Order: sequence, then structure tokens, then C-alpha cells
Amino acid sequence: MNQPDRNNMNPETLESMLPHWRQWDIEHVWHPFTPMTAYAREKPPMIISGKGFYLQDACGKRYLDGISALWCNVHGYQVPELDAAIVEQLGKIAHTTFLGGTSPAAIELAHQLCSRTPGDLNHVFYSDAGATAVEAALKIAVQYHAQKPQPEKRTTFIRLDGAYHGDTIGSVSIGRIDAFHQPFDDLLFKTITVPSPVRYRIPESYDEQGWIEYCYDSVRQAIADHGDEVAAFVIEPLVQGAAGILVHEPSYLKFVREITREQGVPLIADEVAVGFGKTGTLFACEQEEVVPDILCLAKGVTGGYLPLAATVVTDEIYSAFLGEPEEGRTFFHGHTYTGNALACAVALASLKLIEENQVLRNVAEISSHLSRRLEQISNNPHVGDIRQKGVMVGIELVADKDNKTPFDPTLRMGHQVTLAARKRGVIVRPLGDVVVLMPAIAMPVEQIDELCDAVFAAIEETCHAASGH
Repeated sequence: MNQPDRNNMNPETLESMLPHWRQWDIEHVWHPFTPMTAYAREKPPMIISGKGFYLQDACGKRYLDGISALWCNVHGYQVPELDAAIVEQLGKIAHTTFLGGTSPAAIELAHQLCSRTPGDLNHVFYSDAGATAVEAALKIAVQYHAQKPQPEKRTTFIRLDGAYHGDTIGSVSIGRIDAFHQPFDDLLFKTITVPSPVRYRIPESYDEQGWIEYCYDSVRQAIADHGDEVAAFVIEPLVQGAAGILVHEPSYLKFVREITREQGVPLIADEVAVGFGKTGTLFACEQEEVVPDILCLAKGVTGGYLPLAATVVTDEIYSAFLGEPEEGRTFFHGHTYTGNALACAVALASLKLIEENQVLRNVAEISSHLSRRLEQISNNPHVGDIRQKGVMVGIELVADKDNKTPFDPTLRMGHQVTLAARKRGVIVRPLGDVVVLMPAIAMPVEQIDELCDAVFAAIEETCHAASGH
């Protein structure tokens, strides 16, 4: 059939096209992290536009975006300043290769990022996604050790249990969430795992304080036993996102930084999920005055408009790659769309808006409001735990609150809550049976209330139906 002009569709054309789009979606599109058989039955919303913090589907229904476009949207949709930045850059050039060339937008963004990152994180390597930012960091760490003044072969990484750093083979190696990655075990390189310093679902042989002490001791022991073979310690600062919004024990990050620095182990801070204001500061590391050796950024860097990532390194790391071409110290790694001018231009505009609109002050306000609202759902017999850091919220659903007994996974309780929330005009997404709220950091308090009202009602409805009373 002839393709319609999607920019000039009247309601009648939209309605006539909807069955075709649904059919083509099922026939041709493979969605990420999605059981496609169930997806085909559920007929999810087909988003055609967005305005402010709301999305509109092809049927004309409006939804509040409660997960900030999978944790990357900052200022909302159709933001005039961000739209204008892209249009202005389009009037010059959309993209040209960064291999052997450069562009003003990419240069200015690198300067602005480095002026905001802590310590001497002064060198930006661009890529296009969180996983590629982490992948570059891993290779940089290994090559750094091979090229530093006293070269060493270090190829082992220390990771946290339940960590998630992306879905490329390198990032999976340091992540390894069984549900995602079990088929690839034989492809992954060696890592050392230390336990996650959180107080929910601890082993029966520990009390809470004893478990936290064990988590700290495990870091000391891992570095004492393997320090001379460890390329880097990799951590999601303060919060492990995909593990279910696991909020770390206060001062754990600072402790890890002190131990790694003492033993000469570089620290890679993966701030793809937690960066750009979601924990309350622009970068999560700031809250414990930590300067990592390598910082990975993505998601919120462009305000949620275009793919862009950055791996930012210290002077010491960068200097190991300097030398004449014949010395072979070059970092032979890159991407076709590295330093894309459109993405860098909108990223610059987003950083400017964060400051001009005092968005970090808004984070403090809506985070406090979220905390107060979450108290309302805390006594629900099927809410086992509520975890929050800034605007990052995980509500863990359980069959039995007292015994922390999980629901039968075949029930897909977290998913059922998202379907119930969708009926109420709110889009959220679960991590297993953890319902995640991740509003954009610029969202006003009134819409935080709208988000909470819908999600809490969805939890009550879904858990009531599951418990049979």
C-alpha cells in the first residue's frame, strides 16, 4: 500500500492506518527485553507524539511518562530550546566523521562536561549508548595497565552482584544478570564478584549489620587477594538500577574509592543510569566526594533526545595513550557516529537548561514529595520493600511481606501492575516484580502526584486480585 505522510495525518487516516501498523509491528519489529508472544496479545500503546511530560498514542489516549523514556528524558517532550538546538545544527551539518576530524559542538560539549565532572576527569571519548561507554572503559583500563610507566597485564575486573552495565559482551561480563545473560556464560571473561551492600533479602546466616560488614570485608579481601591482576573495580554509584533499584549503604562508594586508590586499582563509575541529576546531584559520585578514574555517561546527556554517550578519564589514564604513532599507544576503538553533531548540540542545550531552570533544585523538591507519597503504600501487605534515591524508586512486590516470599514468577506481577497503570493513563515499567518509578527530573510536583495516584491504585488492584481477597 502507499505510505501516508506521517507528519500530516488527520484522525481518520490515523484510525485507518492503525491495524496495518499493528500487523507490521508484530510481523517485522523485534522489541528489546520483550516477550514477543505476550506483546502481540497486549496491544501496547503506539506513541505518535509527546508534549511536556505526556505521551499520546495513535488512538488519541494520553499517558504520563513515569519512567522518563527509560530513564533518559530530562526536560520533557517538545522542549522549545532543545528542538531549536537541533534545528540550528541541522542548518549547518547533521554528522561527519570524528575519525581524523572534529566539530565545534563536540568540542564544546567535551569542555562543558569536563568543567562539571569532579577532579581531573578531563578527557572525553564519545560513543552512542551506555553499553558502548562501558565497553570503551573496560578496554581503556586494560590498555592503560599495558602502557603505563611500569606495564602490567591486568585483565580481571571486580564487579558487584546483580550489576548491570549493558548488553555487549564486555559489559555483560561485568554485569551477568542470570535472566538476561545465562546463555552467554561461555563467552564472558573472568570477573570477581563482591556482594551488593543492601539490607533487603540478606542471607539467613547474617543480621543486617553483620551482612553490611561482610560486604565491606569482601571488597578488602578481593583486592588483597587479586589486586595485582585487577584491571578495574566497576560500580554503579549509589544505586544499582536494573538489579531492582538497590540503594547502597551510605559511604560504601567512598570506602571502595579509598581501598582501590590505596591498592592502585582504577575505579570505573558507571553513571549511565544514575547520572544527570536522578540521585539529586548532577553526578552521583559527588554525594560521597568521589573522583573515579573513569566515568561512564549516557541516557540523560542529551535530555533524552538523541543517542550519545561519553567515557571520561583522568589525566593519568589519558597520558598512558600519548606518544608518536609508531609507538603503538593509540586507542584503536571507535564508532561511526562518534561525536555526532546533532546529539552534541542538543546535549549542550540540555546542560544549559538544567542550570537555567534550576532543575537540580526541582529534584530535591520532587524527591522529598515522592518520599512522603511512598509512605502511603508502605503498609500494603504485598509491598515488601520501597527503595528510593532521588527520583529513582523501586517498589518490590511480594506474596508474603513478613517472610519476603516472592510471587510465583509466572504471574508477572510487576508487569500486571504496569498494565493496570496504563489503563489509568500512566506508563511505568517493572524490573521483575519491582515496580520502577523514574520521573523526569524536571517534572513538576503536581504530576508526581498523578504518577503516584495511578501506580498506587494499580498496585492495590493487582495485588488484591492476586491474593483473592
